[in-house]
Amino acid sequence: MRKGGKTVTIPMAPRTARAADLAIGERDSGPIFIGADGKRLDRHGAIRIVRRAGITKPIGPLTLRHTFITTALDVGVPLRDVQEAASHADRRTTIRYDRARVSVDRHAAYIVSTYIAGAAR
Repeated sequence: MRKGGKTVTIPMAPRTARAADLAIGERDSGPIFIGADGKRLDRHGAIRIVRRAGITKPIGPLTLRHTFITTALDVGVPLRDVQEAASHADRRTTIRYDRARVSVDRHAAYIVSTYIAGAAR
């Protein structure tokens, strides 16, 4: 469910779909993630899980959003596709989330010069 109550279908990698199936079990309604008390997993419970995994840096939903957008762009997903996945109306919003936008490795001049250098071999 997105802003404005819009329902969207998001494809999942098989491994992610399997993890979701395991989390849901035999239930056919309610939240996907539940805590030990059987209630919806809240942000405090999620933070405890992240800390138990050894991640000490404070993270939240926006951290995950930044990571998704940056990683998608790093691996070559077109900006338009990332914009759509993030449900951004304006491409500038997507670009603001990109933490690597100042990375020399993604600068057009660097990519072209690397390509030319490789082709010259």
